[in-house]
Amino acid sequence: MNKKWEVYDHNNKEIKNIAQKYNISEILATVLINRNIVKSDEYVKTFLEPTRNDFHDPYKMPDMKKAVDRIMQAIKNKEKVIIYGDYDVDGITSTMVLKQFLDENGLQTGYKIPNRLNEGYGLNKNAIKEIADQGYDLIITVDCGISGNEEIKYAYELGMEVIVTDHHEPLDAIPDAVAVIDCKREDNTYPFKSLAGCGVVFKLIQALSQVMELDEKEYLKYLDIICIGTISDIVPLVDENRVIAKLGLKLANQTRNYGLACLLNICGFSDVNSNSVSFGIAPRINACGRMGHEEEALKLFLSKNIEEAKNITVKLNEFNRKRQEIEKIIFDEAIEQIEKNHLDKKSIIVVGHENWHHGVIGIVASKITDLYYKPSILVCFENGIAKGSGRSISGFDLHNALCECGDLLEKYGGHEMAVGVNFKMENFEKFQERMEKIANQCHTEDLVSVIKIEEEINLSEITVNDIESLKLLEPFGEENRIPLFLFKNLKIDSIRTLSEGKHLKLTLKDDRNIVQAIGFNIGNLVNEYRLGDKVDVVGCLEINEFNGKKMIQINMKDIRKSI
Repeated sequence: MNKKWEVYDHNNKEIKNIAQKYNISEILATVLINRNIVKSDEYVKTFLEPTRNDFHDPYKMPDMKKAVDRIMQAIKNKEKVIIYGDYDVDGITSTMVLKQFLDENGLQTGYKIPNRLNEGYGLNKNAIKEIADQGYDLIITVDCGISGNEEIKYAYELGMEVIVTDHHEPLDAIPDAVAVIDCKREDNTYPFKSLAGCGVVFKLIQALSQVMELDEKEYLKYLDIICIGTISDIVPLVDENRVIAKLGLKLANQTRNYGLACLLNICGFSDVNSNSVSFGIAPRINACGRMGHEEEALKLFLSKNIEEAKNITVKLNEFNRKRQEIEKIIFDEAIEQIEKNHLDKKSIIVVGHENWHHGVIGIVASKITDLYYKPSILVCFENGIAKGSGRSISGFDLHNALCECGDLLEKYGGHEMAVGVNFKMENFEKFQERMEKIANQCHTEDLVSVIKIEEEINLSEITVNDIESLKLLEPFGEENRIPLFLFKNLKIDSIRTLSEGKHLKLTLKDDRNIVQAIGFNIGNLVNEYRLGDKVDVVGCLEINEFNGKKMIQINMKDIRKSI
């Protein structure tokens, strides 16, 4: 797949001035300028070295005071309160933090995590009825509820009140609840709108701590768990999310939460960073929900017994292993369909199969989209119903496309880049044809993956200290990607594959310097290059330490022959 390389324009004088002003390396100054971080001295300082004083006032959030007053009333009157969450990492961490905080401060709470396979995302009337039958007075939603207008109305009809805390887009009308805390509301005045669900919960316990006159540590101590949910939910790691992530990761490295400590141990990561969260912790927590065991992850984080936490962690690891097995089977079957029916030539890939696990197909759709760089929707057929998950590419709004298929669908939701959909199996071919027509009109075949490059540099210009200076940019994530650099006209001095042909390993050199380079999951390119070939590579810069010696390494994201 051809990718478009785009290199930022630079003003060398500005770079030098910024580097001198903030006493940082020029390569770090370049990245800060490219990403529009150099807005003010205060903004730069907060971005590079955030502190607990950089959190915004929680009472600027819509309905925060209403929510706090209602919860304080529930504490005073010893009401029966339940927290209604979600089965993903954001929902699990949100539920855990709010429950533990309230339990420790005079309000014992129950919880409800919907089953992904049987109930799906968000509020549902069957669950609301069960909650009412158990005698609850107040429901507090976390990471859901903003679109549950009908379900919330039903809760009131059954004699319960509801507080909504969410971060998703509202419908035309917000729910009629005691309080609706969501910065995506049109009347929002809070200075940052992109908190994860657990970030909204963090602001709620911050506000509660203030009115209870608690020490700051009583809400700050949850940042290790909050940062896990924030990083996992792929929200922009800027502004307050960055403060949460940066401070939270420091706390996570010395966490007192037995569940998180056991998870880190079984993942095999020596350091807690955005990578260990995204590729170690998050998949294991999400595997619980995907495999229909959503409460296990919550029990892990709530556990006060180290042996219990270890046992639950083993379960999570096994759920993740099974998820990986199922994922591989679905992926292989999907690829077989795509190649057999030449679906890769279509403008959008829509494939379906009986008995595909609908808790896993979203991950496979993401891999299909990455592989072919086309929007894709995978559908599983069960009892005459087609349940699908889709992923898109930049430039094609998958949710809008579904809106144009509304007459064929029973239920759908999501956003531009990711969707879920249900429809009658008999409409599958019509759905395929309609989606292809929409995607064809949008010329998705002309859309290409764009790699944003910070700057073109020479090997002689880079030092180990420069690369270490880039660590100030961590943690990396959405809207704060790992910086990529372009190296041109490097000569291949050695080339081979690793891990049975999966990865590509190169030694590259210019007139005076030599550098190691590795390209993960691009081992298939080994036969396209020869010793002595001149190549251009794009990659991030790493430090490879061996026998006490630090050496520069390029982690390649793309490679092509030099012109």
